[in-house]
Amino acid sequence: MKLANPAPLGLTGFALTTWLLSMINAGWYPATEMGMVLASAFAFGGTAQFFAGLMEMSKGNTFGFVAFCSYGAFWWSFALFVHFFAAGVTGPFVGWWLILWGVFTFYMWIGALALNRAVMLIFLALWITFALLGFGALTGNASLSVFGGYMGLVTAFLAAYLAAAEVINETHGKTVLPIGARS
Repeated sequence: MKLANPAPLGLTGFALTTWLLSMINAGWYPATEMGMVLASAFAFGGTAQFFAGLMEMSKGNTFGFVAFCSYGAFWWSFALFVHFFAAGVTGPFVGWWLILWGVFTFYMWIGALALNRAVMLIFLALWITFALLGFGALTGNASLSVFGGYMGLVTAFLAAYLAAAEVINETHGKTVLPIGARS
């Protein structure tokens, strides 16, 4: 029995939610627009991504399982924090949370070096995004946070590209959008 590829679902949930939050972080929209990010974080970035990770587990893909379940949980925790628990938490403590996500993403990037170039680039851009946002929050340097927002937009674009490539290439039965496959 052939199972569907869950990666495009997880990548799309990640890309869409990351794009929305990054538009706020980059200063394109004010934080008053956060409600749409939170809704996406719970439903698509969190839930759909987590389900994609569970489907990767049944395919025996440890990397996909850990990545999608972890970042799905990231989006749930982000939405829960912003909506219910942010009052009284200092920027530097949020900075440490983001830096720790950057450390996790860095070692996932090391794992991604064995995969296609598109996955490798997504994780490279993402750990840089977390580092910029984390150090921006830790130091109170708004410029780092804005730059982190722009890096988040790059990350989201790369994830959306890979999601599209996975769907289009599989549907057409050939490479239409290259992903830099490892030989």
